[in-house]
Amino acid sequence: MPQKFKALASITAWAMWIIAWVMGLSTFVMGIITGSLYGSEPAPLIYPVFFAVALGYLFLAVVVMRLRQKME
Repeated sequence: MPQKFKALASITAWAMWIIAWVMGLSTFVMGIITGSLYGSEPAPLIYPVFFAVALGYLFLAVVVMRLRQKME
């Protein structure tokens, strides 16, 4: 494989990895700040959805990393 595809795969994997962690952490922090996660009422559905999207990004980042390894 050409080097540019390996570089693009590496950049994509790292970007997805960082975005997933920031998204998951910011969702958790915003849930705590607003009091929605630890309040007496059930948490709004937006928090589990954002956590699921963050986990999806993490999964896709791992898949891209594995594909990057197989390019060598």
